[in-house]
Amino acid sequence: MALIEVRNLVKHFPVRGGVLNRVVGKVHAVNGVSFDVQRGETVGIVGESGCGKSTLGKTIIRLIDPTEGSIKYDDKEITTLGHGGMMRIRRKMQIIFQDPYSSLNPRMTVRGLLREAIKFHDVVPANQVDDYITELIRTVGMRPDAADKFPHEFSGGQRQRLGIARALSVKPEFIVADEPVSALDVSIQAQVLNLMMDLKEKLGLTLVFISHDLKVVEHFCDRVLVMYLGHIVEELPTRDLHLRAKHPYTRALLGANPIDDPDDRRPLTVLQGDVPSPFSPPPGCPFQTRCPRVHDRCRVEMPPLVTREAGVNGEAETERVACWAVEVDEQEKLSAGAGAR
Repeated sequence: MALIEVRNLVKHFPVRGGVLNRVVGKVHAVNGVSFDVQRGETVGIVGESGCGKSTLGKTIIRLIDPTEGSIKYDDKEITTLGHGGMMRIRRKMQIIFQDPYSSLNPRMTVRGLLREAIKFHDVVPANQVDDYITELIRTVGMRPDAADKFPHEFSGGQRQRLGIARALSVKPEFIVADEPVSALDVSIQAQVLNLMMDLKEKLGLTLVFISHDLKVVEHFCDRVLVMYLGHIVEELPTRDLHLRAKHPYTRALLGANPIDDPDDRRPLTVLQGDVPSPFSPPPGCPFQTRCPRVHDRCRVEMPPLVTREAGVNGEAETERVACWAVEVDEQEKLSAGAGAR
């Protein structure tokens, strides 16, 4: 059974204007998203800035209330829970924010930051709090004397380690990591990612990892959801990602990543134009204004997210893709196979 079940999740933000400050429209941040996260799994969410991935992550753990849809945690519906009901489940669900400096109170020491969460959720007895804080700080690879310092006394990588410590302080089962390494230097990124991988295995965590970098997601995650303009356009395992990816947008994201082998000359998909405004999304497929394979059907009809049994290197796994061009490719393959027989 999945730990997280999301069904037809929608989040729209009202836009107000005019003399009376009335609602004149809405920003379509997340549009009918459905997926599961299995216990112990790491699922990546990727896409360009503004595609709705951070909003989706915050909505999953109810930092933002959804407009429509269902979110189940351990088979319990949480979208209808009030403040009191969510407090009982909040300890199990935590988030690591993108900017470790703005998410840490500059007026509190590390000990004060961690003590606040530990005492609020009654994680350990009062006489064990200081020992527990020391253990937490050591767990994220820092010296115990860091407990009595303020956030501004640390580097960006150290602050992100403290953000991880704060998320772990209440012993959660599920963590949303919202671009936790995007603000860090490349060498520090690797250290923080390796730390998170070690902690995931050691503590048995379930993760949703949000990023705009497919290279990082390919290294860190078991499965990836590709988002564009609030929609999931493809879902697939990260193993052999270059062989599995079918959606033109996913192919373009992969093509934008640096290639390790200078002799590997893959075709590059260059996207023209900008992402449409989520205030006024285009009809049909959300990617149709930039897609190199667009045709008439794409401009008027939204492609469904179709589940397929696919396989690479002899192993069958489930994938989902929403693209009329991929539908045409599949039909052509079937026709060619039938003709060969």
